Amino acid sequence: MNTVIWGLLIPFIGTAAGAGCVFFWKKDLKTGMQRALTGFAAGVMAAASIWSLIVPAIEQSAEKGRWAFLPAFTGFWLGVLFLLLLDHAIPHLHRRMGQADQAEGPKSRLDRTMMLVLAVTLHNIPEGMAVGVVYAGLLFGSGGVTAGAALALALGIAIQNFPEGAIISLPLFAEGKSKTKAFRLGVLSGAVEPLSGGLTVLIASLVVPAMPYFLSFAAGAMLYVVVEELIPEMSAGKHSNIGVIFFAVGFSLMMALDVALG
Repeated sequence: MNTVIWGLLIPFIGTAAGAGCVFFWKKDLKTGMQRALTGFAAGVMAAASIWSLIVPAIEQSAEKGRWAFLPAFTGFWLGVLFLLLLDHAIPHLHRRMGQADQAEGPKSRLDRTMMLVLAVTLHNIPEGMAVGVVYAGLLFGSGGVTAGAALALALGIAIQNFPEGAIISLPLFAEGKSKTKAFRLGVLSGAVEPLSGGLTVLIASLVVPAMPYFLSFAAGAMLYVVVEELIPEMSAGKHSNIGVIFFAVGFSLMMALDVALG
């Protein structure tokens, strides 16, 4: 049982370590660095959406034959529509430009970074569930799961989570939040992983059939934020190539990690 608990905590530790990068940051983020981080975040999230979420969702539905895409297709659109509804329910960052002097309620203060926090948190839920499914197989002796395979998955997700923690905490600090608060928000985005993983272990037999929907839902939510928020931010104004280059860096790094450790 201790092996299962530590396995569920490893991805969370990766997120917390990444969020802790904020304590080593000494200066405000310059425009170039902001674009680099935004581009890197967009690349990481785009690649993770494909290789960590959509591809596994399709593979897990292989028994449906030519309709194997349907659960991923359905979950993806549910994720997109969820973020679209949220975007309409809460005044958008771009629609608030020029309205900074107007009084706003607490719910209207959700900006680009908080949308990113939400998207990463949604992304972490199915990842935690994926780890939970593997460790449930190990715990109950089903599916031919070995301790080494389960640990490899947990470590792989932890490596992926490290830049995600930094992607959240550093921009929050740059936008004026304290290092401690930025760190806490980064950590909280990853706290859902051990929780969802533990819940999955408890109800593994019920969750496994729905995993393709959960995985692709997170992919849709993430790609919505990438296209709607991050890409415009990284490519605005002069020297937009910085954001594009770091998008490619983040995309290729996450692609390599997902395939090599997958």
